[in-house]
Amino acid sequence: MTEVGLNLDWPFFDTRHRQLARELESWAAANLTPSHGEDVEAEVRALVAKLGAAGFLGLTIADGALDVRSLAIARSTLAYHSGLADFAFAMQGLGSGAISLFGTARQRAQYLSQVASGQSIAAFAMTEPATGSDAANIATSAVRDGDDWLVNGEKTYISNGQIADVITLFARTGEAEGARGISAFILPGDTPGLEVAERIEAIAPHPLARLKLNNVRLPQSAMLGAPGEGFKVAMHTLTLFRVTVGAAALGFARRALAEAIAFSTTRKLGNGTLADNAVTQANLAEMALAIDASALLIARAAWAQDKPEIAGDDNRRAAAMAKLYATEQAQKVIDMAVQLHGGMGVTRGAMVESLYREIRALRIYEGASEVQRVIIARDLLKEHRQ
Repeated sequence: MTEVGLNLDWPFFDTRHRQLARELESWAAANLTPSHGEDVEAEVRALVAKLGAAGFLGLTIADGALDVRSLAIARSTLAYHSGLADFAFAMQGLGSGAISLFGTARQRAQYLSQVASGQSIAAFAMTEPATGSDAANIATSAVRDGDDWLVNGEKTYISNGQIADVITLFARTGEAEGARGISAFILPGDTPGLEVAERIEAIAPHPLARLKLNNVRLPQSAMLGAPGEGFKVAMHTLTLFRVTVGAAALGFARRALAEAIAFSTTRKLGNGTLADNAVTQANLAEMALAIDASALLIARAAWAQDKPEIAGDDNRRAAAMAKLYATEQAQKVIDMAVQLHGGMGVTRGAMVESLYREIRALRIYEGASEVQRVIIARDLLKEHRQ
């Protein structure tokens, strides 16, 4: 494999991963386009249906364990071809991940097959107007009312919020202060009292909403895991999928480099092309270096998630490093590609301009870069003090 990025000949991957990469690349090249129209909600529904019909959404669910290497390969491949397709795939996984990991047999049977087939859109509702990275202090409350729970509060920046059929919801149930007083619930999208308060426009368009919960009634059977274990459910799910955010960033960066090479080798400069210029060559080399280094961190972190019997159960540092480095470096790679394109790079509709908008949110969601640095540092210090 000569191109930069995830090299499937590395020992981190198995035969099934190489087969998946070939199948998905072929499908994506034939079925995806990087551009999208005005109705992104309808497009996401269509993409989820297409991914489900092709069988790829089956990667996002599992009976107790997910193959993170497969998820990483899928997100890197999809992001290379279409940021919106990557989003559609990723949210099916994140939105239902807690059900796969912590759901009862009945919960998994009720929801996961619908998510895998593309018949149900999934979402993950944790962020609130006053709590972003400080997730342990969420204010949305769930109070006992007979055998049910009454949920009240507000969630914001919820991907798929306005079109979700099933939502993993986190609310304060009060067993203890802070993180130990939060529980997780499965919230059907048509539950009375759930309101889409605002559709949020982002620089890279995708379904994003602010939700209000007004006396939303949920049965005890809607709880995921035990009371007071919601923060653990959330952190375990986010750590698992954090590696795949880095993989999506890798896909964007790979596409930016491909665009930069194609442009520089055809753009006339003097008697040659832009690619003959030493500065251009130095920039291309820096881009390739950043991409391959990111790919190695992602491959290691995904392998560690899939192989806890070898790598150990606590893989937060590896996941944080992969997510942090890959997203930060992808931002730099794409910026260099935009700069190389000159005026065309900031022209609406140009591929690198689209990538410039797509990459920015990845340094924020599922744990901002600053949070990842804290995770890495605390893990190092904990190890030192033992």
